[in-house]
Amino acid sequence: MATVRVTAGSSAIGSWTVTLTLPSGATVTNAWNANRSGDSGATRWTNVAYNGQVGAGQSTEFGFQGSGTAASLAPTCAAG
Repeated sequence: MATVRVTAGSSAIGSWTVTLTLPSGATVTNAWNANRSGDSGATRWTNVAYNGQVGAGQSTEFGFQGSGTAASLAPTCAAG
């Protein structure tokens, strides 16, 4: 299970996108608080209607369950 926190910087954001590459053999089996594109390899996560707007300095979280092994993951985030 993994939890990803999206934090706004000094300005509020109206939407967000997180990209995350899973290692070979790892797959997403369940997710919450985000829309996702892809279950393995390169995955893309975007906000759902209720958590896209994040106030300056505030955060929101989404999570997922998966199968396989991943020692560490390095997500990248972009505000929209």
